[in-house]
Amino acid sequence: MFFLTRTDEFAESAGVMRALGPLTFLFGLAPIVGAFAAGLILENAHYKGFLDKGESALEESIQPISAFLVPVFFVLMGMHTDLRAFADPAVLGLAAALTIAAILGKQACSLGVRGGADRLAIGIGMIPRGEVGLIFAGIGLTLSVHGEKIVDAAIYSAIVIMVIVTTLVTPPALKWSLARRRAFRASPRKVS
Repeated sequence: MFFLTRTDEFAESAGVMRALGPLTFLFGLAPIVGAFAAGLILENAHYKGFLDKGESALEESIQPISAFLVPVFFVLMGMHTDLRAFADPAVLGLAAALTIAAILGKQACSLGVRGGADRLAIGIGMIPRGEVGLIFAGIGLTLSVHGEKIVDAAIYSAIVIMVIVTTLVTPPALKWSLARRRAFRASPRKVS
């Protein structure tokens, strides 16, 4: 099994993962930033030796624990949500503004894509970043400045609504965008 295999590569990877969370915390950032950085550093290329030996891929190895922990995470995040806020017009307005900002922000980022890539599809594909948004909102629920909460129940509920909407709207929007691109490529072009 992958986790029982001890090699220099695995020990080094484990060291990177254990170090980056606390290190980012020392700089005043959330430990998730360190975990994200570790994920960028420890891409599949670093586990090629394990795969060559017939070991499971990283995704397959962590699947049993993620199958248990991912639902627990979403249940815990949902428990922080005040369902009465879903009927508050101010919360719904904030959620709509956050959703629009999330969608437009991802489209603005896609303008940096060069080459023949479909910028619209890339922008749409970047929209659902729900779990990270929920993690930072959850951290915000625990923080206060001069006794004032940084993220109150209403703001947290608006973020949850934004996460739900962006997560649900992305698959059909991406399907539409990719179909549009295929139709454009398949259509006969007029030569002037």
